[in-house]
Amino acid sequence: MTEYWRLSARKTVELLKAGAVSPLELIDHALARIATVNPRVNAMVTLCADRARDHARRLMAKPVDQRGPLCGLPFGVKELNDVAGVRTTYGSPIFADNVPEKSDIMVERLEHNGGIVLGMTNTPEFGAGANTFNEVHGETYNPWNVKLNAGGSSGGAAVALATGEVWLATGSDLGGSLRTPAAFCSVVGLRPSPGRVPSGPGELRFDTLSVDGPMARDVGDTALMLDAMAGWHIDIPVSYPAPDEPFLATALKRLKPKRVAFSLDPAALPIEAGVKSICRAALEKLSAAGIAVEEASPDFSGVGNAFQTLRAVDYATTMRPLLNKHRDKLKPDVIWNAEKGLGLTAEEIGKAHLRRSRLYADMVKLFETYDLLVLPAAPILPRDIKERWPREIAGETLDNYVEWLKLAALITMTSCPVLSLPCGFSPDGRPMGLQIVGKPRGEGALLSHAMLFEEILGVRDAVPIDPKG
Repeated sequence: MTEYWRLSARKTVELLKAGAVSPLELIDHALARIATVNPRVNAMVTLCADRARDHARRLMAKPVDQRGPLCGLPFGVKELNDVAGVRTTYGSPIFADNVPEKSDIMVERLEHNGGIVLGMTNTPEFGAGANTFNEVHGETYNPWNVKLNAGGSSGGAAVALATGEVWLATGSDLGGSLRTPAAFCSVVGLRPSPGRVPSGPGELRFDTLSVDGPMARDVGDTALMLDAMAGWHIDIPVSYPAPDEPFLATALKRLKPKRVAFSLDPAALPIEAGVKSICRAALEKLSAAGIAVEEASPDFSGVGNAFQTLRAVDYATTMRPLLNKHRDKLKPDVIWNAEKGLGLTAEEIGKAHLRRSRLYADMVKLFETYDLLVLPAAPILPRDIKERWPREIAGETLDNYVEWLKLAALITMTSCPVLSLPCGFSPDGRPMGLQIVGKPRGEGALLSHAMLFEEILGVRDAVPIDPKG
């Protein structure tokens, strides 16, 4: 029997289009894999097998060339995005019994393009925090060592991919929620430019901090999924059309960047020596392959604090009704973040917006010289599952759960697309990745460069795996 779970999404779609396997067969195959490995990692938290099979039958009633680019490929949805008729809790006891009547825009588009929702992937409460656990579904474990955390808030998605439970998964990213778990699990996550992937609609339709994006096992599969997600939608005012050339077609060109900037110490943030060592070795491989890699960076000073201000504004805006009505059911970190926002002054908020604006101008200037900016994907290697957030990094004490996310937040504030690419392992087998930052709205070129990097670094075939430890 073919172990389809080992195949890439692109190869599996080829088999679907050729009629060598049916969507129904893939659903059964994925469910069997989930039954085998999910009890050890808790990545998929709600399955919708009957709904998936109904969708598969509707697709199979159409000619193959009318089934969309995904052609019946099952995928996982992060439990922050609604799926019609499927329990969607957002990781909160407040919504433990919530069953939406309508799907998120992003989910609708993926289904329209031939994707089949197989189930929901785990996330921390309302996506708050970079360790995936909640009071509804419990903890998600790192497949490279099940005693470690998988990162968050898209931890369930990353683990489901790394263990072969699904071929593609949706993620979201405000302060690294997509990039950190990708790095911790040795998969790929793309935080696209704001507006590239329409989703929601939520209350903040003009939001440019939090975005949804594709997660996959390799860069090519990530490009395939982005093609099935991207485009303009009338309900999302910041959205815009997809490019004329599909992202996958651009990615397959494996374009070589002329010059690459890198920084292993952006804004003097604390970063573990082990992280720097892995990233430095990866940069040396790129340099040895003939890519011009030079140390350079925009001025990131004050950007992390500006991010915390703008993040708190969003929390105060969206969480105040729940804070007033369900305070006793909210985790302390969410309460802290919302109250921080409620206590901000107009001057503090205005300064944060100005800092973000100046940073964007600096990035535009940087990209006049360089094609990419490269940084570590996270400041620490995966730690014990019970450590909800790190209190110390490289000898520096942190005083809140957002502080350690500043490394990812620096890039969030640029509005540039950024891809988390696996780049190596520590001596004890813990994964790490690089943040590869592209030009504004430059996802196509970014994916193309990243596909070349992926081949040079040689870690593409590390997943899927059986859980270890």
